Amino acid sequence: MLAEPLPIHEALPDLKKALAHHPTVILQAPPGAGKSTVLPLELLNEPWLVGRKILMLEPRRLAARAVAARMAALLGEEVGQTVGYRVRFENRVGRQTRLEVLTEGILTRRLQHDPSLEGVGVVIFDEFHERSLQADLGLALTREVQGALREDLRLLVMSATLDGESLSRALGDVPLVTAQGRQYPVELHYLARDPQGHLTATAAGAVARALERHEGDVLVFLPGVGEILRSEKLLKERHPELRVLTLYGDLPLSAQQEAILPDPVGRRKVVLATSVAETSLTIEGVRVVVDSGFSRLPRFDAHSGLTRLETVRVTRDSADQRAGRAGRLGPGVCYRLWSPATQATLLPQRRPEILEADLASLVLELAQWGVRDVYALNWVTPPPAGAVRQARALLEELGAFQGGTLTERGRQMLEWPTHPRLAHLLIESQRLGLEALAADVAALLEERDPLPRESGADLTLRVVALRNWRARRGDLQGADPGALARIERLSQQWRGRLGVHALDEVPDPYAIGLLLALAYPDRVARMRAGEPQRYRLSGGRGVRLADDDPLQGQPWLAAAHLDAGSEEGRVFLAAPVRPEDLEPYARSVEVVGWDARAGVLLAQRERRIGEVALWVEPLERIPSEERLRVLCQVVRSEGLDVLPWTENLRQWQARVLSLRAWRPEEAWPDISDGYLLETLEDWLGPWLGAVSKQEDFSRLDLVGILAGFLPWPLSTRLDELAPTRLTVPSGSSIKLRYSPDGSPPVLAVRIQEIFGLADTPRVNEGRTPVLLHLLSPGYRPVQVTQDLKSFWANTYPEIRKELRGRYNKHPWPEDPWNAQPTRKAKPRSQ
Repeated sequence: MLAEPLPIHEALPDLKKALAHHPTVILQAPPGAGKSTVLPLELLNEPWLVGRKILMLEPRRLAARAVAARMAALLGEEVGQTVGYRVRFENRVGRQTRLEVLTEGILTRRLQHDPSLEGVGVVIFDEFHERSLQADLGLALTREVQGALREDLRLLVMSATLDGESLSRALGDVPLVTAQGRQYPVELHYLARDPQGHLTATAAGAVARALERHEGDVLVFLPGVGEILRSEKLLKERHPELRVLTLYGDLPLSAQQEAILPDPVGRRKVVLATSVAETSLTIEGVRVVVDSGFSRLPRFDAHSGLTRLETVRVTRDSADQRAGRAGRLGPGVCYRLWSPATQATLLPQRRPEILEADLASLVLELAQWGVRDVYALNWVTPPPAGAVRQARALLEELGAFQGGTLTERGRQMLEWPTHPRLAHLLIESQRLGLEALAADVAALLEERDPLPRESGADLTLRVVALRNWRARRGDLQGADPGALARIERLSQQWRGRLGVHALDEVPDPYAIGLLLALAYPDRVARMRAGEPQRYRLSGGRGVRLADDDPLQGQPWLAAAHLDAGSEEGRVFLAAPVRPEDLEPYARSVEVVGWDARAGVLLAQRERRIGEVALWVEPLERIPSEERLRVLCQVVRSEGLDVLPWTENLRQWQARVLSLRAWRPEEAWPDISDGYLLETLEDWLGPWLGAVSKQEDFSRLDLVGILAGFLPWPLSTRLDELAPTRLTVPSGSSIKLRYSPDGSPPVLAVRIQEIFGLADTPRVNEGRTPVLLHLLSPGYRPVQVTQDLKSFWANTYPEIRKELRGRYNKHPWPEDPWNAQPTRKAKPRSQ
């Protein structure tokens, strides 16, 4: 056991008491307190745990192996005795094992096969502050088990930096136990300003300064494997005397152990690590931390259905944990490669992965669990509705769901410890006889790309490189041998599951494309006409290849790795595919639509993958309901003016609407544009059977069609109540102009033609005076009025003075009341 007590020992009495009396407890303890290695061992002999096991979840395989090894060493045993671990494809658990360290996805799979967790006394969620998707899912499911099947099951949620009080409230005000921890002081150094150069060079410079000024080993945090490998090369060139080691999740266990343990001959050590080194692991000898300030995280875009890796600033809690690595064993130093101003802008905590992840695996797991409503579970953070919808849509395409119900294929997918996309690929490969190729493809898709970034998007090149490496042939296509070794280990695991041996011949690119299309049915891409770089995905988005990519010009691609992009996505990994190979997976769709450019009705049968048509043939008969839907949509989008309106017909419409406004007690119909557009199917639909192109609309008998709106009694009264013309004293029959809003109709007439008319003319059985637009002899308006008497008495004398000189050939009598109306100018004799 330990030579000296750790801070967790002070909190143990309170923690044990809380667990003895409460089903769920939270432990908040900083890094280095001993919560991951000492605490689980201390719980083994608790009375409520007699005869039962502890399951402890770790967010990463690296941490699970290391924590299990450390606890076994504290007991003086080998891993697999009292303490064991389970990670994907690896199991170090024996009959006497009572404490199993698991990666979080293993718990979900175990729950599906044993919902009551028979023989388990407590489930410990370590490093819960990382808020991984699988940890949130595992906690939600185990809480349901507690409530429905196992009141005696304990849950212990452990966190280093999460707000314990908020988490306690979210879990129903469960007890919170706090350990103070033992953290030596860490001296923080910032840059005067944020670096502008390459991150690798900046980090190497900081390592050089640390080596000159301080004792002890150096731990360097970098965003991802690419930066780690470049930094490794640079540091080995500059400091050949150093032991430069790497630490990230894909490394084999032996390489991880090398990074964690002191150098056997006492050389100074520089460990280049991703964020996996933030928690759970104690790297012996580290007194200095160099923090780049960045992490690389997957971000899921629910609008596009795509996931992209983003390099993001660390959060404040993550930066504090990184710095704390320098103070585990004594006073330390942390070089932060950013400015104090940037430090002030860091987010306080990382966002839960459930808010940003692809939720297909989660939704599939919940369907197997029997949950139809995702939000029926007690989540610490509920998943976003958009991402849940995207996940369900994908699972429908993969055949895992049908009508929202889990299918047999969906249940089969759950037996494969991978994403549903790759599970579908591996299962289908057995039917196609492509198992060995599927194992290689699946392994390449899951692991980091072994080829340099400039190698293009063709996945076939990666399969060739892998097979050449495996067969010890020379041409690796520029691939990283270390990456190929990791990929081969995973491919070997899949081949074992599939029961096949490796194949090393040159692969068929189109077989690779078919496998990709099975995994990514929403990413089958058809080249846009005349644009060899640009493609349209079956999911509807546009994507493009790099300018010099060898896959340019392939008519069809199946894409695997994409950047969602702001407008067009970028294809990073793809293979060519033949439409005929996709035929068995396509669906038949009858498409009736309108080609706005050509102005014609389109009707065709398509065989589709997603939204992309593999082939098309014309429909001999257009379903009447589809014709009606499309043509009515054309009229709604282009407006009623696509129909053959005339001025007289528009005036007929305005007259009817005016009477509807003037005489609400009568049944004058609503034939406004708004109502006509809303009810197109009812009044226009029966006449659209002969319409198949734009000009056919103009051949419709719109007068006869609209006449059907006006019932017989009203149609006979229309001319009586709202005449189209009025006869004025001169004998002229002048058009009235009506408005659809029911405002008074306009009579535009020259003044000379209404001499002797004392009162304003009226329509609508005398109820509605017209609006007179009185015109000069030159037909220019000089007055607008509804009060003709007032005009003659007050306004006419002024107009007469103004206009008689300009229009001296026309009569301007002083007494218009008794003057002779005329349409003509004065006779020449006058």
